[in-house]
Amino acid sequence: MTVYAPGKPLEELVKELPPDIMTEVRDFIEFLLHKREQKTGKTLRQDWAGAIREYREKYTSVDLQHEATNWRSD
Repeated sequence: MTVYAPGKPLEELVKELPPDIMTEVRDFIEFLLHKREQKTGKTLRQDWAGAIREYREKYTSVDLQHEATNWRSD
């Protein structure tokens, strides 16, 4: 049985894990790396804001929801 030692290097701790837990740790690390990669990707564009301003008086938000549903079903 391995005794936990605070401050022990991560590599040493991982080597002491049983194979099934090592697989979980690997999956978690890959998840964290993928998550970080997504965050450092593109920034959210908002250049579309105000693009349909001319239709503000013609459509309500409910009308636009219905139209969007129609567009998706076509």
